Amino acid sequence: MAVSGGYPGSYEKGLPISGLDQPLPASGDSLIFHAGTRVDNEEVVTNGGRVLCITSFADTVYEAVDKSRDVLEKIYYDGIYYRRDIGYEFL
Repeated sequence: MAVSGGYPGSYEKGLPISGLDQPLPASGDSLIFHAGTRVDNEEVVTNGGRVLCITSFADTVYEAVDKSRDVLEKIYYDGIYYRRDIGYEFL
């Protein structure tokens, strides 16, 4: 989960998000879900605390997390912060 800097407290909205035009892995094992985004002048910008969720499929949770991180490394907005505590509750 990619969140806005300052979340869950106060955070800035309307920050441009880059990297969403990058191709996802050809395997089709990863999806990007928009949670706190909006389109402003044909550009995707932040609009909430939880901004993007990357979901990936693999044989293990750890492999799926690695795939999601690979996708997230190509995405950027000012103040981006990654939740590192989500997903492991399923182990």
